[in-house]
Amino acid sequence: MSRFIVPLGFILAAGIATGIYVLLPTIGPVGEQMFKGGPLVAALILLIILQTAFIIERIWSLKKAQGRGPLPDFLIGVRKRLHTGDVAGAIEMCSQQRGSAANVIRAGLQRYQDLRTEGATKEKIVAETQAAIQEANGLEVPLLERNLIALSTIASIATMVGLLGTVIGMIRSFAALGHTGSVDAQQLAIGISEALVNTAGGLIAAISGIVAYNVFVTRVDNFNYMMDEASYEAVQLLAASTTEKKF
Repeated sequence: MSRFIVPLGFILAAGIATGIYVLLPTIGPVGEQMFKGGPLVAALILLIILQTAFIIERIWSLKKAQGRGPLPDFLIGVRKRLHTGDVAGAIEMCSQQRGSAANVIRAGLQRYQDLRTEGATKEKIVAETQAAIQEANGLEVPLLERNLIALSTIASIATMVGLLGTVIGMIRSFAALGHTGSVDAQQLAIGISEALVNTAGGLIAAISGIVAYNVFVTRVDNFNYMMDEASYEAVQLLAASTTEKKF
């Protein structure tokens, strides 16, 4: 069922974009001017709708990945518990926080606890704890980076669609100028209007998409850095406190 979500979403967005384009002349002078941009305006509206949907999804996903409460406070709390050897308390904090960083750290702590209970050697405990953290991190990072490529792609496509509309409008304008006798002023104005509307629409979609992409990439990079730093420090603290004895 999930494989149909994206096609259905695209069809819904296309229907909404077409409806908005048809209703543009009823909005007022601005809507009439946009309507004169031709059918490619509907394509630009579709791209903007998809872009807005991806931006909202990324904001929601990154907020969810941060978990409950400020992430720095959570990492400080886990660090304090590990300094005192309270691994169970650190795992409980991770369970309550429910963010991506908490999931990664909890995977390592739970594996550490299991190996200590089994009486594994220090080298095995450290190696498998690191492996558990890396595996969990490998599962969380793609969720943080999901749909970023889509935002970048939409920005590129919007630029090309706007440029195509500009070229079509200029072709219409030069065709009006090429008539023998008097210049067809109406067709000339329509062509220029179509070119400018598509140029503006393409630039708006491209600029907003590039800005959103860069903002999200920066947030994801900062988040990954914090996760890596916290995971590394957790492993070092666990390695320092590990002995050959059981609990």
